[in-house]
Amino acid sequence: MTFEPEFEQQLNNFIQNALLEDAPQGDRTSMACIPKDARCTANLLVKDAGILAGVEVARRIFKQVDPSAVFTPFIEDGTHVSYGDVAFQLECNTQALLRAERVALNIMQRMSGIATLAHEFVFEVEDLPVKILDTRKTTPLMRFLEKYAVRLGGCHNYRENLSDWFMIKDNHIKACGGVRNAILRVVDYQKENGLNLGVTVEVKNLVELHQVLETGNVTRIMFDNFELPLLAEAVATVNNRFDTEASGGVNIHSVRRIALSGVEYISVGALTHSATSLDLSLKIK
Repeated sequence: MTFEPEFEQQLNNFIQNALLEDAPQGDRTSMACIPKDARCTANLLVKDAGILAGVEVARRIFKQVDPSAVFTPFIEDGTHVSYGDVAFQLECNTQALLRAERVALNIMQRMSGIATLAHEFVFEVEDLPVKILDTRKTTPLMRFLEKYAVRLGGCHNYRENLSDWFMIKDNHIKACGGVRNAILRVVDYQKENGLNLGVTVEVKNLVELHQVLETGNVTRIMFDNFELPLLAEAVATVNNRFDTEASGGVNIHSVRRIALSGVEYISVGALTHSATSLDLSLKIK
């Protein structure tokens, strides 16, 4: 499997640093107990139900520590799994396998947990014309993997970072002296720098919404923590002139009610900051 070049580079660097963090001078216990040339076969066992993610990442981790490793996947990323499933089999140098085991499991469990939660959100709104988005509430330096897991679960990525999309939030608005000022400063900045990026503006109430509608020059209006009746009114007020988004405290129990307001996008920080790891185990046969 191949990824985009930027993703590939991030992944290679991440794997090297993760392995270095966990074994800066090697796995002392394995080096003491196990002959250098010993080899073994191990299975990745699924111990919970959910969406599997990170198989390809695990393959690259084990290939990093043992280029001769034979990695045989049985289940692809993005597939629903159940207790007792075997995701892959690995034939590998034993010292290398034990050195990489925890790194591979930590990443796969985290990614699978996120993919599973994303799938649950999609299930709640699958019959409605709404897209569930992730946020920047991710683990530092793991964002690219966590956002990949979000996609595997069926949800969508929002901006990757602070540089690829304008998002005018409450603190920007306060610092600028109002929502109109903030929008116009973004317009000027884009012109001065030859940019044509998307612009989301956050509104707290209908007064701010009308100020945005009068000012224009945005891509999307984000309704932050709107009560459901007010949210439906706000969506109707926009009347398809701009994209609409709901955010703030969205959970698995409220997402469908929010989607029924007619909003086009719902951003959910919980996809990454509240996902519970899927239980996986690597067992030598």
